[in-house]
Amino acid sequence: MRIRSFFPRSFSIRSLVSCLSIAGALTFSQSAWAFADDDARKAIVEMRQQIKAMQEANQRARIQLSDQIEGLEQEVMRLRGELEQMGRPGATNSAAAGNSATGSAPGGRAPDAKSEDPREQASFDQAMESFRKAQYKETIDTLMAFMTLYPDSKLAPAALFYLGSSRYAQKDYKGAMTQLQGMVQKYPTHPRAPDALLVIAGCQVELNNRAGAKASLQRIVKDYKGTPAADTAAKRLQLLQ
Repeated sequence: MRIRSFFPRSFSIRSLVSCLSIAGALTFSQSAWAFADDDARKAIVEMRQQIKAMQEANQRARIQLSDQIEGLEQEVMRLRGELEQMGRPGATNSAAAGNSATGSAPGGRAPDAKSEDPREQASFDQAMESFRKAQYKETIDTLMAFMTLYPDSKLAPAALFYLGSSRYAQKDYKGAMTQLQGMVQKYPTHPRAPDALLVIAGCQVELNNRAGAKASLQRIVKDYKGTPAADTAAKRLQLLQ
């Protein structure tokens, strides 16, 4: 009578059993959810830890890359300075020449050849004057005219070198590479050939072609041992490791 007084008259024992079963199922389901929730929390914590580790590793990699880029930029600036010095045939500044007593070119390089034709030499010297003044467009125009007038000149290799170097200074890196690669291919034993490869490597760095720059520098070290360019190439290779 007490049970029936608590539940409605229509409520049977079978209904009571069903309610108890549902309550038990709900309790079990909530427990299962609790376990699943714990697993999810653990997974989230592990994922956060992995993301943090990846972020820290990425940050270290960015710092290392930044250091390498900074070093390469310094080398590129140094290269530009060297190019300006190279535009001074027979320079005797002891800080740049390395051998002022002999009148050698900057960095211990041999001075550019001289032409026996006064007009030919004057045309080349005019281009070099423009190069020294950082008037690279005028240098290019003058040297293009020079190569048209004197294609077989003994000054042709140097003219091609300064053509490529002027294009590099104007940030025409693809044009500079084309010019200088042609010069190296045609005059591989010329004293300016390893310098041309240095400029080519500089172009490749500017174009974000690190593999190409590395190959150019390795070629200098291998094919032009004992030259100032080879010493410079070896130092720059360390920055590309």
